[in-house]
Amino acid sequence: MHGIREYGKEELIALIYHVLDLAKARGATAAEADVGTGTGFTVTVRWGEVDRIEHERDKGLGVTVYMDKRKGSASTSDFSDKALADTVGAACDIARYANEDQCAGLADPALMAKDLPELDLHHPWPITPEEAIALALECERAAREYDRRISNSDGTMVTTYSGTHCYGNSHGFAGGWPWSSHTIDCTMIAAHAGGMQRDGWYSKTRDFHDLLNARDIGKEAARRTVQRLGAKKLSTRQVPVIFEAPVASSLFSAFITAISGGSLYRRASFLLDSLGKQIFAEHLRIREQPHLKKALGSAPFDSDGVATRERDIVRNGVLQGYVLSAYSARKLGLQTTGNAGGVHNLVVEPGPHDLPGLIKTMQRGLFITDIIGFGVNQVTGDFSRGVSGYWIENGEIRYPVEEITVAGNLKEMYLNIAAIGNDVDPRGNILTGSVLVEHMTVAGE
Repeated sequence: MHGIREYGKEELIALIYHVLDLAKARGATAAEADVGTGTGFTVTVRWGEVDRIEHERDKGLGVTVYMDKRKGSASTSDFSDKALADTVGAACDIARYANEDQCAGLADPALMAKDLPELDLHHPWPITPEEAIALALECERAAREYDRRISNSDGTMVTTYSGTHCYGNSHGFAGGWPWSSHTIDCTMIAAHAGGMQRDGWYSKTRDFHDLLNARDIGKEAARRTVQRLGAKKLSTRQVPVIFEAPVASSLFSAFITAISGGSLYRRASFLLDSLGKQIFAEHLRIREQPHLKKALGSAPFDSDGVATRERDIVRNGVLQGYVLSAYSARKLGLQTTGNAGGVHNLVVEPGPHDLPGLIKTMQRGLFITDIIGFGVNQVTGDFSRGVSGYWIENGEIRYPVEEITVAGNLKEMYLNIAAIGNDVDPRGNILTGSVLVEHMTVAGE
């Protein structure tokens, strides 16, 4: 750990300009570079004992050069003059032997971000490993004390990380921002009548002041674990289904993949040629809001340096736009949407009901709290996932269920979304409440 330098934003931007100058001197017609540095640590406790302490200190620089329409990339974690020169040289050598790609190159200079908004993403946590251990133990103690059926721990973690990301290119653009991320995560094991269950809860924020109380996280982890005891299987049936907010995000992640440039120009999407068409129920509005303060998905510009902007992706159920980088936009004959590197804060507009209200609306059906494995065919939209959760009767939870599969097709599922809950999960890049789908096939015994 000793002897590793800290780098500020201005120093990293100067490093980028130096690399771009090296690329130009090597004959590159255009170049871009991104650099990131950061430090943090994670402590893990298990059943009252310290399990491990992991320190993290990262730095890395990637450079991409263009020789007209030929592209080469290389990276390094060594910022010495010789290492940077060697890295640029390697990228240039690759470009000279690469095939020409008519869509290769930087984004339009007119689209570069200007007057970067302050997004309040940097809140370093001045916590020591010893203090983090005490916090993790407090969280786990609350879980252990919640119910005598809590029999073991699968680990309680406290993680803190703070870093800086910068990007620049030969258009003369360079910028960046410092950022932070902090997490308290508790996973417990419960046993009763010969059965065992595992579940947990966590809080993740940019600002450590916004983390949930450690004891409350422990209690919620224990409650969710104990509530799963005595789980049953279901017979095969067609019923309404609620995806709890933390797992509902996977429905919209599949949607974003389907409307992303790479899937579209490869013709590998179940939503090909869907622009301007209704693909969701009419009440759905889905927006990209990249400038939300403190949000985990916020960014002033994308990986091409293009300014991010707020926009409707779905309005009244109708697809308003794709998710494109400069490269994928050229492949499709379209304009970049500022989404190189992905979407920034996808916000699914919530409805009036909280989760209990959504369950009462459904009356009878399956409430999914956990999804297992991968089962989405991005070409056809077929959806089949192993799940666990609860059976609902008369608008109330009756008993836990497990070892079941839900199946459908995403195109039909999106059109059959009856409601979005207002229990929005803020812990990721997709901000959605729980989702009620009118009917799906549930396969069990």
